[in-house]
Amino acid sequence: MSLIWATRGRAWGFRFLRNDASGDPLVLYDAAFSGLEDSPEACRRVTATEAQPEMVALRFPDPGGRRDRAGRVIPHDFVVLGALADELDSIETGRQRIWPLVAEDFQRVWELPQPSPANE
Repeated sequence: MSLIWATRGRAWGFRFLRNDASGDPLVLYDAAFSGLEDSPEACRRVTATEAQPEMVALRFPDPGGRRDRAGRVIPHDFVVLGALADELDSIETGRQRIWPLVAEDFQRVWELPQPSPANE
């Protein structure tokens, strides 16, 4: 399973918390979420090309209803690759399958002033 995860915390801005893909996560993230910048929720399959694998862009608001210090809803953005991507066909399915994989990690870093970058 390969998963790229980007989100915000209570006091820290948007960052990648997981990068199970090789290389710069921003490249795949940008390809997956292109055109979805203003969507609060999304589940979109992106077809493979010579430059990128097939993937699913998945976005949903924090299941715990958390908001940052400014009161903004916390979004969770995922680029899902590999076999797990084959299972995703809706936002709800994505939330049920992906959130349990990262929920404890997010709970650990939510209140930190600055979490470690992905893969550290």
